[in-house]
Amino acid sequence: MRALISVSDKRGVVEFAKALQNLGWQIIATGGTMTKLRESGVDVINISDVTGFPEICDGRVKTLHPKVHGGLLGRRDIPDHMAQLEANGIETIEMVCVNLYPFEATIAKEGVTMEDAVENIDIGGPSMLRSAAKNFRDVTVVCDPSDYDTVLAEIRENGNTNLETRLKLSAKAYTHTALYDSHIATYMRRQAGLDEKLFLAFDEVQSLRYGENPHQQAMFYRAEEEVPYSVAYAKQLGGKELSYNNIQDANAALQIVREFDVPFAVGLKHMNPCGAAVGKDIKEAWTKAYEADKVSIYGGIVAVNRPLDGETAKLMKPIFLEIVMAPEFTPEALEVFATKKNLRLLLVNMAKCDKKQKQYVGVTGGLLVQDADLECKEIKEDMTVTERKPTAEELADMNFGWRVVKHVKSNAIVVVKNGATVGVGAGQMNRVGSAEIALEEAKAAGHTEGLVLASDGFLPFDDTVEFASKYGVTAIVQPGGSIRDEDSIKKANEKGITMLFTGMRHFKH
Repeated sequence: MRALISVSDKRGVVEFAKALQNLGWQIIATGGTMTKLRESGVDVINISDVTGFPEICDGRVKTLHPKVHGGLLGRRDIPDHMAQLEANGIETIEMVCVNLYPFEATIAKEGVTMEDAVENIDIGGPSMLRSAAKNFRDVTVVCDPSDYDTVLAEIRENGNTNLETRLKLSAKAYTHTALYDSHIATYMRRQAGLDEKLFLAFDEVQSLRYGENPHQQAMFYRAEEEVPYSVAYAKQLGGKELSYNNIQDANAALQIVREFDVPFAVGLKHMNPCGAAVGKDIKEAWTKAYEADKVSIYGGIVAVNRPLDGETAKLMKPIFLEIVMAPEFTPEALEVFATKKNLRLLLVNMAKCDKKQKQYVGVTGGLLVQDADLECKEIKEDMTVTERKPTAEELADMNFGWRVVKHVKSNAIVVVKNGATVGVGAGQMNRVGSAEIALEEAKAAGHTEGLVLASDGFLPFDDTVEFASKYGVTAIVQPGGSIRDEDSIKKANEKGITMLFTGMRHFKH
């Protein structure tokens, strides 16, 4: 039994090769892999001794030879294949262990030249992987170091890998080469000035019971690279399987949570916050968020950005909730929630991350792609466009409201007081309609003075300002940019309202 090893990622390869050798396998290797294995005491056959041909063109050509690919592709169950191999002095190869030149890492380097990129396009590696993968009935193909232990365990037990395992490894190899080629194609098309062709790779997480509605089939996938504030990479600690709508809502809640560094809690329903608040600790933040709307939170989702303790869990326990998310649950909190068998607890990585992310939205027959809206300006006094400047308290509430309103379905209005939402107006066809919903909600809860109003888009007329003044709004934060901004500013001055323009809108259609 012979194994051909040629790896760029050399993690664990020495141990793997030694184990194979101890199991009676011959080891063939190339270039740097051969050097490393020999230095580590592995008895290695040089690929040139197999092919009878030296490595040429600075190593560009070393495994592209019939004695390699014939040894991989020849079917052991077809006598004519075996006769042809014997006639040409070709021995079979039973395993290929290959991973590829680091093309993606190379092009990610600042200042990389096209010459450097091209030299990191692997030719022989993908060819060997594909040959071995095609003949999986006879050949084991390994492209991922995490599979070394599985392969060795089966060889120790059975003398060789199982056919089922070889099929799985074959599929992994084809996936590996497909992704590798997609990175090269994307880069080369860009260099050639061709229109971009988008290649996406997502891994299945689970098959869902159904989609938005019971008659719709649905699947859940995640990106290859883990990012913080991701429901796709959250660890579920208990409760029922997540539904399609659960996942949508959980994602929406996490995008709000990531806006805040101070203790923060949000209750969310149908992808809109029904209560959100900051506090000196999570217990206070949750109490304020719950008080903001005790009705809508029924059957909703809660997310916090600090470890969730037992006391806060006791406050949440009487409420019917679908999901609770936190970066950590204390043992006391887990004990409190243990009796709520259907409650999903999600442990979420909430590490700070400034890396840019893409957002993908499907449309019929196409795909919209944009940068995720991760920016949010700090609201400062010098943004004031009215005669009256904001107080420190108003400024704090404007910063809070501005971070919440960007996550409410547009047209969006959020009314805030003392670091908590007291009214949320979402998704209306006109902005006054959203303002009326939010302000009436605040009024019903007894909040009629010292309110801050945040709008995700500009106020096209002065009617929203006029309306807001009747409900006790003293400060407004909005993007500005309307051709009738002066009308709104004039009305704010008449009513003694301070108004700030951010110069940035946050539509969430």
